[in-house]
Amino acid sequence: MERLANITRDTKETQISLELNIDGEGNYDIDTGVGFFNHMLEGFTKHGLFDMTCRVSGDTEVDYHHTVEDTGIALGSAIKKALGEKEGIKRFGSFTLPMDDALILCSIDICGRPYFSYDVTFPTEKVGTMDTELFKEFFAAVSYSSMMNIHIKMLSGENSHHIAEAIFKAFAKALDEASQIDPRIKGVPSTKGLLA
Repeated sequence: MERLANITRDTKETQISLELNIDGEGNYDIDTGVGFFNHMLEGFTKHGLFDMTCRVSGDTEVDYHHTVEDTGIALGSAIKKALGEKEGIKRFGSFTLPMDDALILCSIDICGRPYFSYDVTFPTEKVGTMDTELFKEFFAAVSYSSMMNIHIKMLSGENSHHIAEAIFKAFAKALDEASQIDPRIKGVPSTKGLLA
């Protein structure tokens, strides 16, 4: 069964079209209107072995907040929809990713309950033209729209570019692990009988 989703989000602030295939090969076609954000989403897709097409038209003349947050909502919604009833998935995923000076831990639980913990300090306010505070907004939106726990912790880091890139790649690897099908698991991996 194909695990993919198409999400359209149309507001007065952003227009988003996003297609996600959980069982992909790392192919991407992404244009959010924010160069560094594109780069981060491309890394997420490539290293998670997902396939993703994403088109965003946002009010970037104001700032990048709506574009980034709403893309997080769309991606989280796509993850939730693509995983369906979550039968047979491993559910939990964790990865500690090094990128030069940066070392980032990301752990997730695809449990049907949103919870977001973020312990990251950026040494600069921007990477390129993107505010570093927006990375927290993005992953908070992913957590709440996908209904999963996401914990992100910076263990070390001095370069903002490396820190941000390590976060997106660590999340990709953790999500890849948690979303994999384990043939030993019958139904959903929960004593409740559902992940919702």
